[in-house]
Amino acid sequence: MGKLTRGYIQVYTGNGKGKTTAAVGLGVRAAGDGYNVFLVQFLKSGFTGELESIKKLEPDFRIFRFEKKRGFFWTLNDSEKAELKKEIQAAYRFCLDALENNKCDVLIMDEIMGAISNELVSKEQVLQLIEAKPDNMELVLTGRNVPEEIVNKADLVTEMREIKHYFEKGVPAREGIEY
Repeated sequence: MGKLTRGYIQVYTGNGKGKTTAAVGLGVRAAGDGYNVFLVQFLKSGFTGELESIKKLEPDFRIFRFEKKRGFFWTLNDSEKAELKKEIQAAYRFCLDALENNKCDVLIMDEIMGAISNELVSKEQVLQLIEAKPDNMELVLTGRNVPEEIVNKADLVTEMREIKHYFEKGVPAREGIEY
């Protein structure tokens, strides 16, 4: 651990497909080169193929989830949303601890922008995480609707823009491809 002399802040955003895939790909590359990678997923509690793939890369690449399995955010009642917020805040504290105590070389916070959009974590909290990032750690943030303040703090921002998608033709999300 600690091979990075300078880590940067990367953001993958936009309405197009591929934000998590890009972040996981970066994590696979980093783990293959001996870096210690943490992937913390927000607003994802169901099965996805990356869970099984990343198990094969442990202990160099580890995935962390703090939420119990439930439906999409917009289907939850108020008490379920309150419970989810507590789980998201636990994930936030985990990330803050990882940053403050330099526990990994690469920290990926997958779908953190969705947690901001749904008011489960504040923009200010994410800016606090960015400020806590040690110089030798890479921080990767994903999700739609990235706030301008986070864009301004980032070193790299990539927007995935949908030009054409087979969902428009009624193709449902496919196991192994979309999840």
